[in-house]
Amino acid sequence: QVQLVDSGGGSVQAGGSLRLSCAASKYTLSSNCMGWFRQVPGKEREGVARIYPGPYPGRGITYYADSVKGRFTISQDNAKNTVYLQMNSLKPEDTAMYVCAASTFGVCGAGPSGYNYWGQGTQVTVSS
Repeated sequence: QVQLVDSGGGSVQAGGSLRLSCAASKYTLSSNCMGWFRQVPGKEREGVARIYPGPYPGRGITYYADSVKGRFTISQDNAKNTVYLQMNSLKPEDTAMYVCAASTFGVCGAGPSGYNYWGQGTQVTVSS
């Protein structure tokens, strides 16, 4: 059974930075898709960033939501089987529960329906 453990959330002021981590077990990052989503109460889960294997070992192909482009960076450490989300220039509207997700469907889409394993989530709160 794939297990994902999220960590790294916290409270920061606007303009600050956080790095989220997602440690995966029984799942090979180098061969599959990983994504970060965020959710606030009353809203749909939003895809933030995703990464999947590219043609060069250790360098995945990444995609970002328009709202975080230029501020967030997704990366992976295959040796540690961990995916990271570096979040810079944080804004109050980035406040949400952030959850990592893994897909064994052989696709790497933007929506949550393409992922079948989820972490427990880590809260990010950005104050103005």
